[in-house]
Amino acid sequence: MNTNTKRTPLMDFGEFGLIEHLTKDIETKHRSTLKAVGDDAAVMDYGSKCVVASTDILLEGIHFDLIYTPLKHLGYKAAVVNFSDIYAMNAQPAQLLVSVGISSRFCVEDIEQIYDGIKLACKVYNVDLVGGDTSSSLTGLTLSLTILGEADKEKICYRSGAKPNDLICLTGNLGAAYMGLQLLEREKKVFSGNTNVQPQFDGYDYILQRFLKPEARKDIIDLMSDADIVPTSMIDISDGLSSEILHICKQSNVGARVYLERIPIASQTFKISEEMGIDAVTAALNGGEDYELLFTLPLALRDKIKDLGGIDVIGHITSPQAGAYLVTPDGSEITLQAQGWKHI
Repeated sequence: MNTNTKRTPLMDFGEFGLIEHLTKDIETKHRSTLKAVGDDAAVMDYGSKCVVASTDILLEGIHFDLIYTPLKHLGYKAAVVNFSDIYAMNAQPAQLLVSVGISSRFCVEDIEQIYDGIKLACKVYNVDLVGGDTSSSLTGLTLSLTILGEADKEKICYRSGAKPNDLICLTGNLGAAYMGLQLLEREKKVFSGNTNVQPQFDGYDYILQRFLKPEARKDIIDLMSDADIVPTSMIDISDGLSSEILHICKQSNVGARVYLERIPIASQTFKISEEMGIDAVTAALNGGEDYELLFTLPLALRDKIKDLGGIDVIGHITSPQAGAYLVTPDGSEITLQAQGWKHI
């Protein structure tokens, strides 16, 4: 029991502030620890290859709602979002460990469905499921996954390598997962008031898939590897574009300019945003759970990266004194703020 009379609310720190507060005095003791806290994954040097490790916890009622989340989809997504952290380090995921906390309302068949999703993800991404743990739970369903990957030391990307004049590059489009969630929440409210009403999902398959069954960008990592391209910094977009750009800016001690008209947004995202009265750009900047890759490259690689396809150049890195801004089509600059998903 903590006898300290001072009690600081967790929300005063937030997720990242709390992590920084708890880990600021940690000292690594092993030469094999190349990177500890502060990136998408930790990095350990064990010889010819580096081991890359990340972990994630998913709590029922916080990270997922089983009213509209199929258990197999949940298992698949839980695995894939961990794989995404490894790809964000320019590494390849290899082994997965899964721990599950199960309340009494679940049966064996329910857990089998979750594992069916996890095993499917492992098959698609060529990852071995090597262990884990199970326990009873008094608070619903909990999933905790740890992923191990590997990479050559000189090819690992951190958030700290961006340099002024680097290009800011983005895979895929943004905001679709957030709007898929908003659609599911809207239909959940309608259904809770009248169980005879059928959900209105016609024409929105893409945004629902982006939220319920996302994919990690292994394809882009493989393309860059084949083209011998190593980003100067990289991060995956789990908490929103603004938040992730600011992570890179902080870790690299740089500023940024992101051009609003260059941010890719899918037509279904625009359509449902207009229908629900939500700004699509706000969804793209702050929605999160897109699991696209945001990375920086030297200006000299502009043509080379464009030739790969599926990648947009959305801005450039500046000096730290210039700050981080979103540039509108008329040239106005709006300060980028981290307003995405808050875990605490």
